[in-house]
Amino acid sequence: MAQQKSDEMSMWEHIEALRPHLVRSFCAVFVFFALAFVCKGFIVDTILLGPQSADFPTNRLLNSLMESWGVEGVSVNGSAYDFINTSVAGQFNMHMRLSLIVALILAVPWLLWEIWLYVRPALHPSERKACRRFVFWGCLCMGAGVLFGYYVMSPLALNFLLNYQLSPSLENMIDIGSYFSTVTSSVMACGLVFLLPIFIYFLARMGIISAGFLRKYRRHAFFVLACFSAVITPPDVFSLMLVVIPLYVLYELGITLTARVEKSRES
Repeated sequence: MAQQKSDEMSMWEHIEALRPHLVRSFCAVFVFFALAFVCKGFIVDTILLGPQSADFPTNRLLNSLMESWGVEGVSVNGSAYDFINTSVAGQFNMHMRLSLIVALILAVPWLLWEIWLYVRPALHPSERKACRRFVFWGCLCMGAGVLFGYYVMSPLALNFLLNYQLSPSLENMIDIGSYFSTVTSSVMACGLVFLLPIFIYFLARMGIISAGFLRKYRRHAFFVLACFSAVITPPDVFSLMLVVIPLYVLYELGITLTARVEKSRES
């Protein structure tokens, strides 16, 4: 941890202060990587292949709701899929990448804590007070985003993409690497999107955006979120609202945080 004010330190002193944080962060990622690498059976069979299975909790819930509402001919991931590997080192490379992604997700709390320890000495007491819960809220938001991406976004996106056909004569033969990229992209993207309130909060603290600006473009934001949700969800209103509502709530939460920042400045 740096012991001096940031404006009193040279570049090399900053690098020296950063070094132990980088070392500890690397060690944390490596430990989680090793654990994920060893637990490949659980991670691949249960976690990675889970969203495309009819027994996945989200798929069972949606299918039961459609059945109770009398919707016929529509099921979410109701078919079994066979995946193929087209590369000699494909499965090993996927194992390595999957272990790294799992390690990075699990190490987020530690990484955020190391970032906080590094920047804390350079902050004024008032800034420390405002940002003291940075690690907690960062982990909470990203964790909620990862869960949303895994349990909501991934099964809906897979249901749409795996069943989409340009022509009945074209058969989908899904490469496991392509499937892997779809699931991990959905999970990581949602994890980052759910950090939107924190990102808006810091922009508001720096005076870059205002609550009035966010309110002015509220309708535009809802339209963009609705279009994005419509692209990756099945063609029914329930699935669309299941995705767009949490995303729009994040936007409204950003407006609330921005208003609170402005109010604290005026007081």
